[in-house]
Amino acid sequence: MTKKFLIRWQAIWLLPLALLISCKPHFELVKAKRKQYNVSDQVQADSAIIKTYLPYKQKMEAEMNAVIGKADSMLSKGKGPESLLSNFFADACLIEAKKIDANIDFTMPSTTGGLRNSLPKGNITLANVFELMPFENELLVLKLKGTDVQDLLQFIAQSGGQPVAGITLKINNKTATDVKINGQAFDASKTYSVLTSDYIAGGGDDTFGLQHPIEKKTLGLKVRDALINYIKTQTAEGKSITTTLDGRITKNE
Repeated sequence: MTKKFLIRWQAIWLLPLALLISCKPHFELVKAKRKQYNVSDQVQADSAIIKTYLPYKQKMEAEMNAVIGKADSMLSKGKGPESLLSNFFADACLIEAKKIDANIDFTMPSTTGGLRNSLPKGNITLANVFELMPFENELLVLKLKGTDVQDLLQFIAQSGGQPVAGITLKINNKTATDVKINGQAFDASKTYSVLTSDYIAGGGDDTFGLQHPIEKKTLGLKVRDALINYIKTQTAEGKSITTTLDGRITKNE
């Protein structure tokens, strides 16, 4: 390659770069103004904005404040291995899920920490259920080996009890004993169909025992919708929400 040709080649290569640099706009900040707007009760409401959203707000409030059932007593978490709220929660999920899959053996649909609010004595509104279960969690059915169920039972025992239905157990020194599923003694050599939520199935709240199912089935039913459906069904049958502490989980101190 001759020196003359090399110079021409370099010139051709550098020309687009030079054009690009020369055409690129150069901006320089010469002045800036800043003003702070405080948001407080002294700020006047914008009537145009209120007029726009008010119909939607009124409709949403009417739906959320609608009474869908009644409770005989306040349902709260308490401090024991079982509670009125956890029993109601688990029973409702299991009953509604079994309408879709009758072969479910038992459920742990949430952890106690996932129960976000109590249900009041008397009227239960749709808002009450949203406050109890504000998440969009889906119900799943997992087919588990008995050894995995054993791990789940250990989680329940170590954590001092969780919302369950279809199962009874005793907690002795943070170990699950006298376990019965559907009234039958637990058998680690069998497989079981366990109802839970997608969040818990993924190890949410440090749950273990559910991460390696043989099969997994999504029911197309949200946890919150199961609670709402259960309450509405009870109401349609002329019943109130009545829950008791039935000893499904007991604990030796």
